[in-house]
Amino acid sequence: MPRRSRSTAVGSGDEFPLKPRKAIPHEFVLEAIAGLSPYTRPMFGCLAVYIEEKIVLVLRDKDTATADNGVWLATTHEHHASLRDEFPNMRSIQVLGKDVTGWQLLPVDAPDFEQSALRACELITARDERIGKVPKRKSRARGVEVK
Repeated sequence: MPRRSRSTAVGSGDEFPLKPRKAIPHEFVLEAIAGLSPYTRPMFGCLAVYIEEKIVLVLRDKDTATADNGVWLATTHEHHASLRDEFPNMRSIQVLGKDVTGWQLLPVDAPDFEQSALRACELITARDERIGKVPKRKSRARGVEVK
């Protein structure tokens, strides 16, 4: 049986109308790290970007909580100070509900947004240890973390 592509409708197409795909937010970021063969997954209405097993970025452009739109860097508290030297406009993500989070934001409304996002891509390409985390694995059966 031939495989159908996402855009191929069954029957007349009226039975199952296809939802148009969302535009990729800040697509230039994916282009900048294309040599690393990134892959993406939807996450919280955003687009998570992975290199091998590490999540490195989340690309966000939503109509709600717009102050958190931009490029989210997957990092840890210990790297905040050194990353802030590279990205003066970097800050914690407000929508996560904590004052300081491991995730940090390069806000889309910052005057240096594109320059900062491309610099983050350079760091990722150079395999800078400050950006990227291996997500904890969860058991599919009950959502329990596996160590």
